[in-house]
Amino acid sequence: MINKKIDTVQQAVEGVKDNMTLMLGGFGLCGIPENAIAELVKLGVKNLTCISNNAGVDDFGLGFLLQGRQIKKMISSYVGENDEFERQMLSGELEVELTPQGTLAEKCRAAQAGFPAFYTPAGYGTEVAEGKESREFNGKMYILEKAYEADFAFVKAWKGDEAGNLIFKGTARNFNPCMCGAATITVAEVEELVPAGELDPNQIHIPGIFVQRIFQGEQYEKRIEQRTVRTR
Repeated sequence: MINKKIDTVQQAVEGVKDNMTLMLGGFGLCGIPENAIAELVKLGVKNLTCISNNAGVDDFGLGFLLQGRQIKKMISSYVGENDEFERQMLSGELEVELTPQGTLAEKCRAAQAGFPAFYTPAGYGTEVAEGKESREFNGKMYILEKAYEADFAFVKAWKGDEAGNLIFKGTARNFNPCMCGAATITVAEVEELVPAGELDPNQIHIPGIFVQRIFQGEQYEKRIEQRTVRTR
């Protein structure tokens, strides 16, 4: 029986070194690999290139890595909720590659599927297309985007089994599935880890072949990024 379970978060980040490229699942604060990020902070690795839809907030998620100056380059589609991110970007301390959200997702999926590149109309005629090959298809212009190349992908799922099969819950699914298998090593943290064979095969979103390590996380905060209330 295939068993990809690891017992500690320290084992989850084993092999991560300075100057590596990491994928981190999540959308805002929803479905982010909280335990893995916290351990990366403790590990103290530097000069990381991080691929994530956004950079968390000042005091949570990737915001912790930014506070410690552990990230040298951020590849994201949205960065509007993190003041420290904005400060580092405007001061030139942090290199930032802004990418259309759909393109970012597709660059992950292409890597997952083993495709080196793909054509997309998103960004043609803008700064996004500068330095990239363009081509016309059926009267419409497209630009060539290359798949990401990452050393590790850290993802968060609701439930998984020891063979690495994953089930995501609600909007926490977001970028996590397309990052599985899109890096050399994929590490999944889950809220509930069960023995192989206990999950309904019809409910599995990502098969274990895309995952190399899996562990059960703990103490998920599940914050609300922006709480909005109304007065009666």
